[in-house]
Amino acid sequence: MGIYDRDYYRPQQPGLAMRMPGTMVGRLILINVAIYVIDSLFFNHQIENLMAVQVGALAKPWLWWQFLTYGFAHSVQPEHILFNMLGLWFLGRDIEQTYGSKEFLRLYLATLVVGSVAWAGVNTLMHTPAAQAMLGASGAVAGVVVLYALHFPRRTLLLFFVLPVPAWFVGVLLVAGDMFGALGGQGETNIAYSVHLAGAGFAFLYYRFGWNFGRLLEGRFSMPKLRRGPKLRIHDPEEDPPRAQPDSLSQEVDRILEKIHKQGEASLSRKERRTLEEASRRYQEQRKT
Repeated sequence: MGIYDRDYYRPQQPGLAMRMPGTMVGRLILINVAIYVIDSLFFNHQIENLMAVQVGALAKPWLWWQFLTYGFAHSVQPEHILFNMLGLWFLGRDIEQTYGSKEFLRLYLATLVVGSVAWAGVNTLMHTPAAQAMLGASGAVAGVVVLYALHFPRRTLLLFFVLPVPAWFVGVLLVAGDMFGALGGQGETNIAYSVHLAGAGFAFLYYRFGWNFGRLLEGRFSMPKLRRGPKLRIHDPEEDPPRAQPDSLSQEVDRILEKIHKQGEASLSRKERRTLEEASRRYQEQRKT
């Protein structure tokens, strides 16, 4: 069996069929929609008021959880959650495949926190009332848009679902529009442009410096695994036929491909990439003979 024949090496097939909750993007959308529906039907949008982050939260450590929860609550207007979830769905899946589900979740949550902290800091410096609140996933979605434009700049996207443009143009348009709004070019609005800009800037830095939270945290917060010792067995070479030693290269390839499936190709080290190249070369040679 070649290294490209293994099931977990095959990329997810594109399409509109949502395998919930098979992808991290699908799970995030499910959580956001579920909170919105439950809040609308049973709590008269009181949950969103509880989850929203306030400017004054910076000086209140007991409210710091709001720097994360705000990203899973949306305003009464349905278009707020609709456009955020559409952006996450159409662009987030390719970013999840690039980095892996776990790393995508770490990146998404980190972008939410960076965006809300930046928003609270900017509004504190501007002496905005401490009770001013903000909610919505648009900061993290802006980060996803920027990452998509950086990874796939020449892919065609439908601007406003009508005009075909390259992905890099969408990224530039998003950042330019938020900068224009942040400078007051669109007058008084209830849009938190600073959150968008912070999310986009954080995503750019993540891409530019090749960050990977999984590699940074690997081994620092994991509990040591307790392994059972091997069972002792008396071996009589005259009774047991000799067994072939397992192919160490094949086992290493299996481990690396499983890592790609869980953490994305970006998590590979140079040594692991060379191992895959060597295994691929050997497989090609075997096919020729």
